[in-house]
Amino acid sequence: MLSRRTVAAFAAAGLLLPLSACGSGFDDSSQPATQQAGPATLKVMIAASGGAELKAMQDAAAAWHPEGSKAEVVSANDLAQQLSQGFAAGSPPDVFAVDATKFQGYADEMLPYGDTLSYKDDIYPTLRTTFTKDGKLYCAPKDFSTLALAINTDDWAAAGLTDNDVPKTWDQLKTVARKLTTGGRTGLVFNDTRDRIGAFLVQAGGWAVDADQKKATADTPQNLQALTYVRDLLASGVAKYPKQIGAGDSGEAFGQHKASMSIDGNWMAGGMKKDYPDVKYRVVALPAGPAGPGTLSFTQCWGIAAKSKFQEQAKQLVDSFMQPQQQLAFAEAFGVIPSRQSVRAQYEQKFPAQAAFVAGADHAHGPVTLTTMDPVLTDFDAQLQQLPGADPKRILQQLQQNTAAALGQ
Repeated sequence: MLSRRTVAAFAAAGLLLPLSACGSGFDDSSQPATQQAGPATLKVMIAASGGAELKAMQDAAAAWHPEGSKAEVVSANDLAQQLSQGFAAGSPPDVFAVDATKFQGYADEMLPYGDTLSYKDDIYPTLRTTFTKDGKLYCAPKDFSTLALAINTDDWAAAGLTDNDVPKTWDQLKTVARKLTTGGRTGLVFNDTRDRIGAFLVQAGGWAVDADQKKATADTPQNLQALTYVRDLLASGVAKYPKQIGAGDSGEAFGQHKASMSIDGNWMAGGMKKDYPDVKYRVVALPAGPAGPGTLSFTQCWGIAAKSKFQEQAKQLVDSFMQPQQQLAFAEAFGVIPSRQSVRAQYEQKFPAQAAFVAGADHAHGPVTLTTMDPVLTDFDAQLQQLPGADPKRILQQLQQNTAAALGQ
């Protein structure tokens, strides 16, 4: 079990790295930066998923040049580390991508501008919740992804299954997974971490912390029901982790036809098109659990540095990135889902195969956003990887104890 001291030490480690000043527009003192009007050269830092994303962001930045201002986009090798270093040195980029899992660790260094957005109510509520702290929306959610169920349609037909058999409940998921399991192929595959198994917790009405992330709620009947279901799926052989069938992750297992169904995010579309273009599949919503439908969301927001001297210009830049047509351009370039609800119809018309992922936004649960929980959740993943041999009750008891320590309870 992780001690309280260990939790605190891990959480602090990423925030205490020195770095010499690396950009313009910042005040290294602890006082609020004096704002400057007129043309600005903004530094923008992202963690690009690849060349397509970096080019799309650079093109969008290049198109923004009001009154002589400009923006320079760079892709970090390690965004979390480089941001932490920049904060410690008083020289972060003006605008930066903030992953939801790191948000609250950076919140004190960010300008809480989200409530001033004219399109605030157009952003999916679940995304707004993720980036809200102490009642304030800190930043504009840039895009998101959710989880859904991918089905190999050839395997589905060969097993005698029809549209009427698409699983809507946990029992139905187990039933079709059993029918799809053959001597050389598993019915269902999903990665062995909270970023997949957490969806079952949500469907059972559970989660590791309460809505305010101030209380540990891991050791509950709801979470036990979820982990027991996952354990039983794995123990029955109708579901497996990728490593059990010689695959690096669920997408690879599905693409290599080692599994007939996969729980994955909409990022799988690009990988399937590139690496497994001959595999025919469809995507449907994850089955509902005892508490109803549920999935997970993965998102980032556009953070603005509290110490930037060009906050107004930075907000204008973010607004340009958040315009509907620009969000659609980003979606086409690197596969993300726009964070504005008003773009939904256009997005679904352009990408009909992604409809199940978009629908997930209505009942998605965001990740834990407390950096103090990082080592706790890493330990939770290690415990989940021991299923089906591990005891779900003991896993949750350990998560409860570690979470309580991380929250200072």
